[in-house]
Amino acid sequence: MAVSIDRVYQKVLALANKEQRGYITPQEFNLFADHAQMEIFEQYFYDLNQFKRTPGSSGEYSDIVSIIKDKISMFEHYNVGSYNVTVANKYGDCIAFDTDIPDLYRLGEISVTYPAKGKSGVCEQLTPKEFTIRNRSKLSKHTEDRPVYIKRDNQGQLRIKIYPYPKTVGFVDSNGNAVPDGSDITTATNKAGISADYIRKPKKPNWSYVVINEKPLYNSTNTVDFELHASEETELVYRILTLAGVAIEKPQLVQTAAGLGAGQIQQEKQ
Repeated sequence: MAVSIDRVYQKVLALANKEQRGYITPQEFNLFADHAQMEIFEQYFYDLNQFKRTPGSSGEYSDIVSIIKDKISMFEHYNVGSYNVTVANKYGDCIAFDTDIPDLYRLGEISVTYPAKGKSGVCEQLTPKEFTIRNRSKLSKHTEDRPVYIKRDNQGQLRIKIYPYPKTVGFVDSNGNAVPDGSDITTATNKAGISADYIRKPKKPNWSYVVINEKPLYNSTNTVDFELHASEETELVYRILTLAGVAIEKPQLVQTAAGLGAGQIQQEKQ
C-alpha cells in the first residue's frame, strides 16, 4: 500500500527538468517529500470532518468517509502503553506520551486500571477550567468509576495528568509483601495500568542514494518509502513540484503543479 519514493522522485525530476526548468538535489527532494507527505496526512482529518457533514454514498468503494478512514487506519494504534505508576512518577504524577510515544500525532482514548480496588475505566478529557468547576461538587467530582484527565504543557512537551491518580495502596511485590504507598513498584505484581489509543505520524521518507561519477544513483538499502495510501502518488508529485518550483525560482513550474493538483482535488471532492 505504500508509495514508492523512487517512482515519485523520477516523476518529479522528469517534470521539473522538462524544458530546462531546473534541477532538484536529493537533499532538497527529501525535505520537500517530508513536507508534502505531512500536508496530505493532516488534510485527511479536515476532509473527514467536512465529509461527515454531507450525505455519503451507499457504494462499497465510493463512500468518501470510508475511503478517508481507510487511509488513516494504517496509522492507528489501540490499547498501547501499560504505563505504570513508577514511570509516570518520573514526570511528577504525569505521563509524557510524547516522550513514551515519539511518533505521536493525535491522542485518542485513555484508559486506566486501579488494581487495588479492581476497577478500570475510560478517562474523560477535561480542560483545566472544567476540572476546577467539577472538582467543587461531590456529585461531579472524579472517582475510580469516572476517571478524568487534563493536558498540561511542560516547555512544549505534552503531559497527561489523570484523576484520581493510581496509587500503590494495596499493591504487593512478587513475594507477596505489601508495597508502601508512594514507593517504587517496579517489582509489584499488580501495577496500575494506563493505556492509550493514538494516531502516529508517518515515517519520514528518504530517497537514499550513492554518488557514482558525480551523479546520485538510487540505493534501496536505506530508503524509506512514503507511508501514504497508493492513491496519493500523483498528489505527492504535484505538491513536491510546487515546493521545488519555489526553491528553484521557477514560477511557471509552481503554477503548472498547483493547477494540476487543484484539478485533482476538485475531482475528488465533487
